[in-house]
Amino acid sequence: MKTTAIKILALVAASGLLFGCATAQQPDLSGELAQVRAIAERAAADAAAAKADAADAQAKANAAMDAANSAKAKSDETDAKIDRMFKKSMYK
Repeated sequence: MKTTAIKILALVAASGLLFGCATAQQPDLSGELAQVRAIAERAAADAAAAKADAADAQAKANAAMDAANSAKAKSDETDAKIDRMFKKSMYK
């Protein structure tokens, strides 16, 4: 019985050392988690900035398209006016 108690005590001590060493060797994950969170926040900020830049570029493209359409309309109007003047001069 005394040997059984010693064996149990040795088993408990060995398992305590084993689990104690296993928990002591685990890396500190809170620092890595903070780094990952910082990277994710920077990525989100970069994405928001890119979205704002894209919206600005779209607004400028729309303004350029409006200016081009206006210029084309004036060009068509001038072309029609020149055609009318040419036809009028041909009838004289």
